[in-house]
Amino acid sequence: MFSHFYQKNIIEKPKIIFAILLVSLASFGFFTKDFRLDASSETLLIDGDPDLKYLKEVTERYNSKEFLVLTYTPNEAMVSENSINNLLSLKYKIQSLDWVHSVITILDIPLLNSTDKTLNERLQNFSTLKSDGINKNRGFNEILNSPVFRNFVISEDGKTSGIIVNIKKNIIPNEIKSKKEIKIYKDKLKKKNHRNIIEIREIIKSYNDVGKIHLGGIPMIADDMMTFIKNDIVIFGIGVLVFIIATLWFVFKKFVWIIVPISSCFLSVVIMIGLLGLLGWKVTVISSNFIALMLILTMAMNIHMSTRFLQLTKEKPNLSKKEIILQTTSKMFWPILYTVLTTICAFLSLIFSEIKPIIDFGWMMTLGLIVSFIVTFSLLPALISFVSDVSVNINENRNSVFTNLLGKLSINNKSLIFIASILIFFISVFGISRLEVENSFINYFSKNTEIYKGMKLIDEKLGGTTPLEVIIKFPKKDEEEDDDWEESGSEEDDSKYWFTKDKIDKIDKVHKYLDGLPAVGKVLSFSSIIEVATQLNDNKPLGSLEMGVLYSKIPDSIRKEIVDPYISIKDSEARINLRIKDSNEELRRNELINQIKYDLSNKIGLKEDEYKLVGVLILFNNLLQSLFKSQILTLGFVMIGIFAMFFILFKNIKLSLIGVVPNFIAAFFILGIIGIAKIPLDMMTITIAAITIGIAVDNSIHYIYRFKEEYNKIHDYKLTLKKCHSTVGVAILNTSITIVFGFSILILSNFIPTIYFGIFTGIAMLLAMISVLTLLPALLLVFQPFGGK
Repeated sequence: MFSHFYQKNIIEKPKIIFAILLVSLASFGFFTKDFRLDASSETLLIDGDPDLKYLKEVTERYNSKEFLVLTYTPNEAMVSENSINNLLSLKYKIQSLDWVHSVITILDIPLLNSTDKTLNERLQNFSTLKSDGINKNRGFNEILNSPVFRNFVISEDGKTSGIIVNIKKNIIPNEIKSKKEIKIYKDKLKKKNHRNIIEIREIIKSYNDVGKIHLGGIPMIADDMMTFIKNDIVIFGIGVLVFIIATLWFVFKKFVWIIVPISSCFLSVVIMIGLLGLLGWKVTVISSNFIALMLILTMAMNIHMSTRFLQLTKEKPNLSKKEIILQTTSKMFWPILYTVLTTICAFLSLIFSEIKPIIDFGWMMTLGLIVSFIVTFSLLPALISFVSDVSVNINENRNSVFTNLLGKLSINNKSLIFIASILIFFISVFGISRLEVENSFINYFSKNTEIYKGMKLIDEKLGGTTPLEVIIKFPKKDEEEDDDWEESGSEEDDSKYWFTKDKIDKIDKVHKYLDGLPAVGKVLSFSSIIEVATQLNDNKPLGSLEMGVLYSKIPDSIRKEIVDPYISIKDSEARINLRIKDSNEELRRNELINQIKYDLSNKIGLKEDEYKLVGVLILFNNLLQSLFKSQILTLGFVMIGIFAMFFILFKNIKLSLIGVVPNFIAAFFILGIIGIAKIPLDMMTITIAAITIGIAVDNSIHYIYRFKEEYNKIHDYKLTLKKCHSTVGVAILNTSITIVFGFSILILSNFIPTIYFGIFTGIAMLLAMISVLTLLPALLLVFQPFGGK
């Protein structure tokens, strides 16, 4: 039935099919203009994470701004005239950019200890390092020893200062309401952010001769990640394409057999990019390798099809080209369909992840495989029918030397293969037991990138990189039972009485506890401000009422920058901001978070509803912890799904078990290697096992399908094995080498998880190929699932 339908509608109408495909190419090619990339921080978070929602509330409440950070290490001393003038010039140039809200440097820090005036007078008329007549060395030492600014805007050694560039808020206009309009608006903001980063880098470049300046901050990371994605897509695509052409020439030695498969790859990729543009799906750093994967998987289908066509041409010279095409497609349709379905099963397993970009990656590759399958079974027969001379003398002997060697090993050394497989299994179990998800964001990037250099310097010199916030909640006014609280008539008066001893002591206790943790860098809170105020008050502690009065008299400019970020009188809570040293190799994020929660309850005595942890560290940890759950669900889904497909295809439980074992062993072994090597799982490496099984099992399907076909003719297991190793075994070898080297192209990425993904998936595919050509035939010989001898 299939043969009749296929012959009537595809093989006998190649011109119509070719025309339809050209129209599809033009149509989907039009939508490639809507193809978009996304490198926002949301792409590295769990979809719908409640901690993200709470972080946004806290950010809004404390009026936190998006900002960039520059590290400035001048060639001369920090307070030399040249260094100050250069810093001042740099500040004003950056400040002149229309997207910059404000620029804060050590030249803007209030110097409150530089005169003998009263505290109130010093607050009202403060000086800075750029003020006339100020003793710059005395002022610099004040900043260097400040509880607030040390390790924040100036390093402990005084050689590196931080420049904070606050960015103007971009509020979505009220008239923009639909999701499509919001997407368009956000895309414009990303383009604007890219231009902003280029502008500030141009300014930095002009100051290269005065010292070392590195750029950091979330907007810069997002923009650089976008550049990485663009580069990865181009480099991966070109690299894989070049290697595929080389492989095709090595295998077929004829120009037409390079053009035909490459055409399928090109058409599949263009249609897929157009579909992504049409559907509005954005490519993230996780899915940036989808073009390379599509090229690899489409090529694997085409090599199997082409090899079988040429083998049939050689075996049956009396048949017409159309008849050979029909036989090729008839024999290859079901095995390739099931290889596509098993690979789709692997990618669909990624939807069990709670991480949106991983889920999107799964759906993208599912759609891409369907496109590749349709194109392969329509374009390849049409193109072959147009070519007059398609004969190729494939030098199978050259390739089959290796496959025949593996075949002899399977026949003569079955015990050795089984012992090695059992040993590999136990090594895998040991390695998997050592798997961990602990990772640092800084280690996602190559050491020669600006992201790494900037983060490393901030981590070591300016108090750490990854923010964590502890929100301490106090009873609201109508719940307050503290004796120090007094009713009053105005909000301004209320603030005077908010600063009770109980609140201040509680903030101070938590601050000191956090400051004592080895993994914690800079800690800032209202306690830091109190410490400065105490120093300015001749080291005499301020009373609760004095604090309230002082708070009301502080100039707005100081209050907004120094006090308001750490307390919210309206919400009756305090915010303690700390930064974690992300490059600390001893750091265990989940343990640290759990330790802080435990100690706040058991050592400090806070009730669970009196504090909450929030920040990027929490979001990143949530992501990492969800990976273990994702791995279990993913592997479970893949194993069950692939076994079910084997059973449907072969209708034989014994054969189904034999088919999946070699691939599961290869996937488990690669996870074991990752565990033994102490390489932490991340959003890329977590997908290796499932994808390896999904792609590698294709070889098992092709081998078993061909084995069954040949056994029905030969009725001898050993002879059938030799025949399969010299035919389909060669195709498996060629496709596996293509896939392995195709994945190796990913090492050219700047994103370390992508490099690991390429290396380990490539190794896993190599192991799976060897396993399919040794363990699989050995199992077939021992268990003889087709009966007979």
